[in-house]
Amino acid sequence: MSQWQNQTRLWHEKFYKNGMRVLIADDQRSVGTTLAAMAEACGHEVVEVVGSGLEAIQAYDRQKPDVILIDYWMAKLNGATACRNILAKDPAARIILVSAWVPDHDLAAESGAIALLPKPVDLPRLKAALADAAQMLAF
Repeated sequence: MSQWQNQTRLWHEKFYKNGMRVLIADDQRSVGTTLAAMAEACGHEVVEVVGSGLEAIQAYDRQKPDVILIDYWMAKLNGATACRNILAKDPAARIILVSAWVPDHDLAAESGAIALLPKPVDLPRLKAALADAAQMLAF
């Protein structure tokens, strides 16, 4: 771990001991801001809200969040493709797909995500998914 990453982790542990750093990607701004408010209500820090899969990949590289909430259907690059791209660079990334479309196959497993949350997302389900992601942290 580089010195910068170590300092970032120490700062994170000091100020956000019970929460994670969350990146949100949704092409509907209102959904992204709502997910951000919900994640914060669950005790997590939202590091950025972006509007496409391509922006999610770029933001992941910049922010190195603990978990990503990413919409499946987005313009420019969908969430599943962005998920696979991020995991190719960082196999330890924790990504939760969010979608109004719930297929008859395991979309999360197919893309490498740890979970699929159906829209509209409710707070108890989001809280449970984020708690599961927190259990995967390798601190």
